[in-house]
Amino acid sequence: MTMLKELAAELIGMFVGEKRVTISVLAMVAAAGSLVDLIGLGGAALLFLCLILLIESVCRSARASTS
Repeated sequence: MTMLKELAAELIGMFVGEKRVTISVLAMVAAAGSLVDLIGLGGAALLFLCLILLIESVCRSARASTS
């Protein structure tokens, strides 16, 4: 039981560790969900939005480490 509590705490800590990424992921999921209802392109939109978020996050991290 203790291991499950530690695992849950770690997952929650990873999810809320960086507020900008957390908000972006939630916005992406909401956008993809609305696109599924509107035109049926939720999966493709989610893929491209995740790739954009990943590239932006890596670029921000690289800028922060060089300065």
